[in-house]
Amino acid sequence: MLDVRRMKVLREVAAQGSFSAAAEALSFTQSAVSQQVAALERETGAKLVERGPRGIRLTDAGEAIVRHTDAVLARLNDAEEELQAIAGLRGGRLRLAGFQSAGATLVPRAVAIFHERHPEVELSMTEAEPENAVPLLKTGDVDIVFTMDWAKRPEPPDPALEYVELVDDPYDVVLRKGHRLAGAKRVKLADLAGEPLINPTSRCECNRVIQQACHDAGFEPNIVFRTDENMAAQAFVASGVGVALLPRLACEPLHPAVIVRRLDQGAPVRRVQAARLAAGYRSPASEAMMQILQDVAEEFREAELEAVG
Repeated sequence: MLDVRRMKVLREVAAQGSFSAAAEALSFTQSAVSQQVAALERETGAKLVERGPRGIRLTDAGEAIVRHTDAVLARLNDAEEELQAIAGLRGGRLRLAGFQSAGATLVPRAVAIFHERHPEVELSMTEAEPENAVPLLKTGDVDIVFTMDWAKRPEPPDPALEYVELVDDPYDVVLRKGHRLAGAKRVKLADLAGEPLINPTSRCECNRVIQQACHDAGFEPNIVFRTDENMAAQAFVASGVGVALLPRLACEPLHPAVIVRRLDQGAPVRRVQAARLAAGYRSPASEAMMQILQDVAEEFREAELEAVG
């Protein structure tokens, strides 16, 4: 029978690209990693790793082991969760992963409510963009992740996931106090033509969405600085570097030297979702958190309606 711990070590070697990097990630010595992989090769009766001048490469047998490791770990995690749930919500754990602005707004409120109702459940939160959070969900490293979709550029849903819609999160323009557009109740995207723009980095989907919205409004954005940190973007606006387009959830808290103005027609809108695996065991803690998230999202929607009214 294959040793799951050794399978996990091989998966980490494949992910890191070297024995030394895997050892650092696992807090092992390099010798211990090599011994674990060698032992797994003896168990399988096959060579799993080949060393070359550019690092390690998995053999076909190694690829097969790694491919099945994620599924094995996910099933083991299901078993652990089910055993913990025998005690209901009087113990166990719940692990979340989500992007920065959700972690600064929706999630703290939901976590506070959950902790008040179920103080014996251990809660943890990892900050991760959706493209990094979803793999964690599939390998059983987290239980619920926060994802986003775009109203004008919807992504096909992943059939392995179950999604719950939380809030529609439109983009607003963040301006330095005293900016020429500060007195407007609403700002047209076209009014930002020529303005120096602080934008997300090219690895962030938000960057492409904002640039497309500017193109649709008839101009090429004048991007002068890039950052994926929402508070950093606000700070650059406050210092006069430029203006920024940020989702509404990312404007809490707000830098004291900036103001937010809503965009007129054409503003990008992202849809914030909570997701978990469509198949597999669902703990009572997971069920409780999903309901709380929906309740908190409803509070945000009601607050938005009051603000508009």
